[in-house]
Amino acid sequence: MKAAVYYEGGSPEVLKYEEVADPVLRPRDVLVKVHAVSIEGGDTLARGFGPAGPTPYCGGYLAAGEIIEIGSDVTDRHVGQRVTTSGNGGSHASLRAVSSRAAWPIPDDMSFEVGACIPIPFGTADDSLFEFGKLVAGETVLIHAGASGTGLSGIQLAKRAGARVLATASSNERLERLKQYGLDEGINYVETDFEEAVKELTSGKGPDLIVDSVGGKNLEKSLRCAAYRGRIVAMGGAGRDTYKPDFSVMSGQNKTYVSYFQGAELAYNGVRARANVQRLIGDVGKGELQVVIDKQFKLSEAAAAHAYIESRQAFGRVLLIPDEI
Repeated sequence: MKAAVYYEGGSPEVLKYEEVADPVLRPRDVLVKVHAVSIEGGDTLARGFGPAGPTPYCGGYLAAGEIIEIGSDVTDRHVGQRVTTSGNGGSHASLRAVSSRAAWPIPDDMSFEVGACIPIPFGTADDSLFEFGKLVAGETVLIHAGASGTGLSGIQLAKRAGARVLATASSNERLERLKQYGLDEGINYVETDFEEAVKELTSGKGPDLIVDSVGGKNLEKSLRCAAYRGRIVAMGGAGRDTYKPDFSVMSGQNKTYVSYFQGAELAYNGVRARANVQRLIGDVGKGELQVVIDKQFKLSEAAAAHAYIESRQAFGRVLLIPDEI
């Protein structure tokens, strides 16, 4: 099969488009012919750290396609089924083998491009807001990196739940575009200190919930500016800031901090987490939620696609499409 692989960690240029061995199908796996790959922020972070297995290493979390073979123990999926998949590596390829539990059926009228973008961004945003963030109608939530895949998902979900939605982004143009997805008030973090801005927007109270995908100093400011008894859910670390937040800034405010990782929830509370992703796929299919796709690249252009994501120009998802499709 063809795949975008790397032999060492580093910049996007370490990605090479090569012919590699087909994935091995285990008894509980399904083999998927990939039609679309959604590049996650975690994909670019992992590439920077280096191969997580034998080289040539094929990375990537999300891909959608058609099942072309099932393992001997698989009873819940079938050949010909259209699915979106998640896994720790292996998405940047024309074929992918994953556990049948990590392959969610998608509606016949949903494109593979849309389907590929749902499990992690919407699943992570939904869990961060509701399962762990305990957001309820009437509360105010601040979502960092609003123009990211998880940010766009979170804005829609929070607005649908009846919350007042604040978000940060790097330009006024992005913030204006986010209004059509449910944003109430935007903060341009390049021009404005978000901590000061959010205090002003909440009359000094601070948000009831902050979803922070940036980390580092940004997270410390989130910890500080959340409301009394506010909740802060941290996930992702997209800012690549190695600064260690001072958690004492929450002292005396009875605030709650949660570190969230969807992979752990799928592993330890999988029945609930998988059902939640399937529900969100249904909501997208019904038009209640929207997947925003910024740009598509060929799989052979994976290095350029990763570089585009790291340039922070994207508004929504960036996809890879296998060259032979």
